[in-house]
Amino acid sequence: MIKMLSGNEAVARGAWEAGVAVASAYPGTPSTEILENFARYPNVYAEWASNEKVALDVAIGAAYAGKRALATMKHVGLNVAADSFMYAAYTGAEAGLVVVSADDPAMHSSQNEQDNRTFAKFARVPCLEPSDSQQAKDLTIAAFGLSERFDTPVLLRLTTRICHSQSAVELGERVEAGDGVPKPFVRNIPKYVMVPGNAIKRHPVIEQRILDIAKLAETFPYNVIEPGDRALGIITAGIAYQYAKEVFPTASILRLGMTWPLPQGLIKQFAASVDRLIVIEELDPFIEEAVRLMGLQVEGKSIFPLLGELDPRVVRESAIAAGLLSAEAHVPLPQLDSLKLPPRPPVLCPGCPHRSSFYVLNKLKVPVNGDIGCYTLGLLHPLNAIHTTGCMGASIGVAHGAVKAGSPERHVAVLGDSTFFHSGIPALANVVYNNSPVITIIMDNRVTGMTGHQGNPANGQTLQGRQNQEIELEPLVRALGVRHVQTVEAFDVKTIEKVLKEYMALDEPSVLITREPCALLPEARKRWVPLEVLAEKCNGCTLCFRIGCPAILKSDELDERMQRPKALIDAGLCTGCEVCAQLCPRDAITFRPQAEPL
Repeated sequence: MIKMLSGNEAVARGAWEAGVAVASAYPGTPSTEILENFARYPNVYAEWASNEKVALDVAIGAAYAGKRALATMKHVGLNVAADSFMYAAYTGAEAGLVVVSADDPAMHSSQNEQDNRTFAKFARVPCLEPSDSQQAKDLTIAAFGLSERFDTPVLLRLTTRICHSQSAVELGERVEAGDGVPKPFVRNIPKYVMVPGNAIKRHPVIEQRILDIAKLAETFPYNVIEPGDRALGIITAGIAYQYAKEVFPTASILRLGMTWPLPQGLIKQFAASVDRLIVIEELDPFIEEAVRLMGLQVEGKSIFPLLGELDPRVVRESAIAAGLLSAEAHVPLPQLDSLKLPPRPPVLCPGCPHRSSFYVLNKLKVPVNGDIGCYTLGLLHPLNAIHTTGCMGASIGVAHGAVKAGSPERHVAVLGDSTFFHSGIPALANVVYNNSPVITIIMDNRVTGMTGHQGNPANGQTLQGRQNQEIELEPLVRALGVRHVQTVEAFDVKTIEKVLKEYMALDEPSVLITREPCALLPEARKRWVPLEVLAEKCNGCTLCFRIGCPAILKSDELDERMQRPKALIDAGLCTGCEVCAQLCPRDAITFRPQAEPL
């Protein structure tokens, strides 16, 4: 049967067909849907882990126990999991172990661009890179075979366009790995216990292993020469292959499915068959530099951009500028009347429980060290309440470092419930241990919001639909040694301001937990009741505009005395959170008649 699948769906399907028994991940765009789809298949265990390192350790443990295992993450997740990735490269496993890294060229939903093929080279493990959904499935299956043949983890590198675009995939049946009978855990201490005396003996093993895999790369069925015009030869991989085929339909192409180690003999054979050799690849000149080290004349990033995402237009225009194509190849972009397109800046949703906290933080004029999540949007006007953002869990450590560097202001660290469990706990423990007067706000919206409403330890909802034990934030924070902890309703502006002012007078760590479900969760949506502005009471003071709610608009009616627009609430957007009503000094915002308050 043939079915249209996204790359993420295809990887999930490939893992299932390969007989994967255990899969673990932390959600992160563009990889999230892999585990969401895998979890729907029968005879598998799938979970959201508290972070990517934990996810990889879980997969490693399953592979040690003799079951094929998968760990998936976005590119920056592999930074978090790097320790585990490196030791797994040394130990290998009893069954297939595959790690998916979904890179994000152009940073559609990421804090950086990084090319994780480098991780494969660094760790001495093979890297496979699909160029469409069919290959995403096929290379996932091949990765498990490769892993078991060479006793190594395998890195499957995806990019955003592969993850999210759809193409036809031929579906197969599941093949159970092994005989399905649980086996005793293997006691192989020299192989699996990485103390220095054992690890030093494993190093030459992995160096020989990568040499053996390099020999296999020469005949790897997904490294394919597609003969064409010898005037131009293109080495490419991943989504860049699709662009190369579209822009250079007659060129000779070497399509690589294994991008580390590279098939040196095949590349040299291909190079000898063409007059001009170029590499088209996204992000780093990874293949290009390796080819140049083979002593071959090759071009790549001197023609195509190092930064951002490729597409056919970028490849075509770069080729024209380099003289690879004539000027006649230029395809003009359709002209759009930008004046007719409404602006769509990113913004916190109407009814977002984070908005009130950011309003107060802006009012208090304190430095706010932010984190990765929906709440990063607190940086936007008119809230203007985020001053640093780095990576998951960085907010608390950055705030602590600023304090210890002598910053004269009281620093506030902001992060979400899922992020706190991801990497905020050790940072808060460090703040307590070193007695730093950092104010931490944990914004508990009862879900992992930005990646699409996944469960986490705070709400106890598992990937496969079970409701397990919730881990309560306040007792956990107190157990870390924080003496000043309060949980408040996220929409209670006055209480949030009162507590923060109290905390600012303290000379020790403090934590404020703001709690309210994400406005888009079903339990919150059921309670939506819009507000309205009583025009006769509104004088256009603009206070309600300062919370940056998309549901609050400027009306065409001006206040007679102030000559400023009065407020207007879009009933189709308003959730009735009442943050604006709390700020209005004239009681001009109220529930609609006959409405049930929240």
